Amino acid sequence: MAINKFFKQIYQQIIGINDSPHKVAGGFAVGVFLGILPGAGAFAAVVLAYILQVNRAAAFAGGLLTNFWLSIVAFALAIKIGAFLTGTHWREVSDQAKDLIKNFSLDALRDGSTWALFKPVMVGFAAVGLMAALVSYGIIFFIVSVYRRRKEGGSR
Repeated sequence: MAINKFFKQIYQQIIGINDSPHKVAGGFAVGVFLGILPGAGAFAAVVLAYILQVNRAAAFAGGLLTNFWLSIVAFALAIKIGAFLTGTHWREVSDQAKDLIKNFSLDALRDGSTWALFKPVMVGFAAVGLMAALVSYGIIFFIVSVYRRRKEGGSR
């Protein structure tokens, strides 16, 4: 029940933003993109939204919506896409990631072979984040535009 209330609250905040549908959708997409990237998130989304001159509140909402939990869900997809884009085999990258997680230590991070893992993983997260951002832009633009048309139509 709390999750349903959270999503309803996000929806009401997004459609209630007094900005153009493009800026609202753009802000939300920036938030989704940075929310999926490990190490970034809602606050980084607000900064980038400010730089890109899109809606900061929508960026914050998109970042909150996708931050961390979606990164975990997107991890396997990021490995496969990142391995494909960097020309490595996804099983090798997956095995290295599992090994790093299982045997995590600061020494493992200092090891040069571990850093080879981060390239396909981060490329994959960037690709997944970009795809999610593009889809979310379209959805939010559509929702805000339709809501505003209906609201204008009802107030005449």
